[in-house]
Amino acid sequence: MTNLIENIPLAERVRPQSINEFIGQEHLLDNDKPLKILAERNTPSSLIFWGPPGVGKTTLAFLLSKSWNLPFYNISAISSGVKELREIIENADKTGNVLLFIDEIHRFNKSQQDALLGAVEKGIITLIGATTENPSFEVNSALLSRCHVYVLKAFEKIQLDKIIDRAIKQDLILSKTEIIIEEKEALFLYSGGDGRKLLNLLELIVNTEKNKGKVIISNEVVEKVLQQKIALYDKSGEQHYDIISAFIKSLRGSDPNASVYWLARMLNGGEDIRFIARRMIIFASEDIGNANPNALLIALQSFQAIEILGMPEARIILSQAAIYLATSVKSNSSYLAIEKALDIIEKNGEYSVPLHLRNAPTKLMKKMGYSKNYKYAHDFTNNFVNIEYMPEEISGLNLYEPGKNNREEEIRRFLKQRWKDKYNF
Repeated sequence: MTNLIENIPLAERVRPQSINEFIGQEHLLDNDKPLKILAERNTPSSLIFWGPPGVGKTTLAFLLSKSWNLPFYNISAISSGVKELREIIENADKTGNVLLFIDEIHRFNKSQQDALLGAVEKGIITLIGATTENPSFEVNSALLSRCHVYVLKAFEKIQLDKIIDRAIKQDLILSKTEIIIEEKEALFLYSGGDGRKLLNLLELIVNTEKNKGKVIISNEVVEKVLQQKIALYDKSGEQHYDIISAFIKSLRGSDPNASVYWLARMLNGGEDIRFIARRMIIFASEDIGNANPNALLIALQSFQAIEILGMPEARIILSQAAIYLATSVKSNSSYLAIEKALDIIEKNGEYSVPLHLRNAPTKLMKKMGYSKNYKYAHDFTNNFVNIEYMPEEISGLNLYEPGKNNREEEIRRFLKQRWKDKYNF
């Protein structure tokens, strides 16, 4: 019997047997959260689970089938086709509703997905599809409209720690072995938020080291067993903030080499690519701004592109965007302008809108002077008329100082030409 159990992977041996045993996905499984409610109320619903590998999509589908008391069918879109689907649907039509779990449902083509529509709509099957890809792009709209999409998140350190602890204490094999964990950083980093990957690594280390008596797990042991160096980059710790700081300062300092190096450090450590792209969007406006308005467009387009592609291709797009931003002319004038405006409001409060700038949709408002003496710019030469747009208390105040670069020198000349004495910079 022991030999039979040993042949079963650790991840399967410690798979939760009830919703309450499941670790992680608290946003879906805590009290009053959607999946917990569906399980407790015994209300079968067709769902799509969207999330990275090893976060419990298959396990959750199985646990829901138990809660709903439905026979559980598990197929993979890689190895199954329309024939197998039709057999399951025909059997379900005779025996009653079943839960059909389709792993990697995004790999089904349109005709395969269409084969599910009638059975889902009639309640012959309750479908749960799992995908690592955005279902908006990969699941056809007809099937998507019949399912509710839930996003599953990668496991965080606290959840991975609980998974390790439970495996060591509850597994029939591991619980008989003296296991001492001195360091967990390499375990966490190698797993990348993937619970199955973590348990596979834990089992591999125990099997490799247990002939020495007790098993001591450290970062060095993990690297030795895997035969690879692991970048000990903490995505939520001090190094996370230090390296993104170095990255932004390298962009600001117009050093493409350092920018790409720090980008590579983050990618190699498993940093969220969307976090990097978001920081570049902020940088494009804060540190480049109107000196090169295309920088913001490039940063935005890079974010959209990595959302579609994901890693590893996203690394190329992020590198291109980082080099573009690093080699662009710089200006923080837009950032300084809004900071000055907010500082004035904080110190002096909010001034009233001048009457001539107020809208006057009613006769009473017109009688009170709303919109009086306002001049419509397009009625004048060059679509410009010299009137005051600031509150009276800060009339003539300049918040925006154009930067000293070609693009903003054009803006400076434009403002001087239009406003003459008002802009004396």
